[in-house]
Amino acid sequence: MPSPYLAHHLALLQHLRSILVALGDAEQIPDDTHALFLERYDELLDALPGDTEGNLYLGQDLLSQVFHRYPQIAHLVPRDLLWFFGGDCLHFMPDEEIQLYQQLDERRFAAEEQDEPFDWNAEKQLLAMPTDGSRH
Repeated sequence: MPSPYLAHHLALLQHLRSILVALGDAEQIPDDTHALFLERYDELLDALPGDTEGNLYLGQDLLSQVFHRYPQIAHLVPRDLLWFFGGDCLHFMPDEEIQLYQQLDERRFAAEEQDEPFDWNAEKQLLAMPTDGSRH
């Protein structure tokens, strides 16, 4: 059974896969390699729970390909996935966003050390709130 952190990212990968499938169904892809790309994507989904560390490079490669092959959906790629896979994926994130994710990871690791639960989404919302005290 994957950790809540891994399960969160697997769900995001499934969501992105559904977007990729819809893109293919809408026949918005000019080449016939889309099916092969989805096969590799499915291999990542199958392999990631058993060997997360060993499949990070494949995840980096596939997410980078999404940006290059399907630029029309780049804005739909969950930012959490870019941070999760790291490496080349970080080139698609601005420095401020990378700092936010670094803080999130620090909080997650601190919670794990204390054997406390950690809600990734709630913590991300807290960190994203303005710190100047202004309210909109």
